[in-house]
Amino acid sequence: MLSCALYAQNKRMNVVFIMADDLGLNDTGYTGSDFYETPNIDKLSEEGMVFTNAYSSAANSAPSRACFMSGMYTPRHGIFTVSPPDRGDRTKRKLIPIPNVEDLRKDIPTMGELFKRNGYRCGHVGKWHLGDDEDGTGPLSRGFDVNVAGGRAGTPYSYYYPYCNNKGMCHIGLEKGKQGEYLTDRLTDEAVAFIKESAHGEKPFFLYLAHHAVHTPITAPQSIVDKYEKKVKGKYHTNSVYAAMVETLDNSVGKICGIIDSLGISDNTIIIFNSDNGGSEPITDNYTVRGGKGMPYEGGNRVPLIVKWPDVTKAGKISDCPVNNIDFFSTFQMYLEGKIGDELDGTDIYPLLSNEKSSIERDLFWHFPAYLESYTDNGKGFRAKPYTSVRSGKWKLIYYYENENTELFDLDKDPLEEYDLSCVNEEMVSILKKKIFSWIERVNAPVPTKLNPYYEGD
Repeated sequence: MLSCALYAQNKRMNVVFIMADDLGLNDTGYTGSDFYETPNIDKLSEEGMVFTNAYSSAANSAPSRACFMSGMYTPRHGIFTVSPPDRGDRTKRKLIPIPNVEDLRKDIPTMGELFKRNGYRCGHVGKWHLGDDEDGTGPLSRGFDVNVAGGRAGTPYSYYYPYCNNKGMCHIGLEKGKQGEYLTDRLTDEAVAFIKESAHGEKPFFLYLAHHAVHTPITAPQSIVDKYEKKVKGKYHTNSVYAAMVETLDNSVGKICGIIDSLGISDNTIIIFNSDNGGSEPITDNYTVRGGKGMPYEGGNRVPLIVKWPDVTKAGKISDCPVNNIDFFSTFQMYLEGKIGDELDGTDIYPLLSNEKSSIERDLFWHFPAYLESYTDNGKGFRAKPYTSVRSGKWKLIYYYENENTELFDLDKDPLEEYDLSCVNEEMVSILKKKIFSWIERVNAPVPTKLNPYYEGD
């Protein structure tokens, strides 16, 4: 088996990375939806390699995307949440959260810059959420040759042309269009155009297609909604409009894969499908895991992941090895340059993809020194209070800063995280707390300690 460095010297593959927004673990057919239809994503899962323990590095959008784009955990770049960090009822927040950074700092290398310096033509289409081109923090300043629609927006200004909100803010690069045009379809068309322009050029290409779907607002073309209104609802999934949004996302995957095939470049193009964080409950139901977007439980950061790497991945191969979206930077740097930068936190997962290894032994960490209000009870409760968590093998520990309490779960026996074992396995709690504190010191993670003067108790 060729090493990554030697492989890269022989053949530089095109890379297409499709990032869904808020797509839950069970929101596709191949991951068990009983209502949504995703034949194109399912087909890709049959052609590529499926990871059943794939994680985002944060439970909501901006920090997850910053980690993905930089290959670094949240303490390295300071994007811990979608600002502000002090969300929710201030009288219920015991601690003052750590200040949050909104844009990815200019001194932090990006995946776009990695591909660019290795001779790639780089295109960004869709949601950036890490800055803006006007001040040098957008895609065009971070290694991308083309940027369509990428700016600070975390929520789409509108899902319909002219893609503007009521304040007159519009997604860039989408000025020309037709009434009724749907954002997911338009972004797909822009991505197809980039692929066509790049397919037979002198340079290989890297396309980052970052959809806004299926993020709120929940809206979709009525013709597709009508289809699901007539369909028998599932036990877990019942929302016809959300189902229609999922279908438009799936159609996008089908069109991207289709144009790659029709241009004759499928043997030289890596296709990756992923989501930035877990599904947003109660809009959807992440029924095989606990919780959803923004929460410290598996539903917050377990996501679908498919990798189709020609001549490397085996069709239909399934891996249960835990992987994280910070791993992509390390993997591609090793593939392109034969090394992994000391500043990176991810690992090279090529040995998993090529079946050289079936597992990689390491711990995964999440750090959230902020507050995030609940989607239910009018936002009076919280999806998350300040915590750090670790997954080490089958064990997961969540350490909460307000009262220094913990939750311990055996994910092999208890994937729904129903049984907190902190009180019955104090030895494992002690082991994992030491891992957390050691990691905090290693990455210089800031932790909240100052008391909130407005706190009135729970």
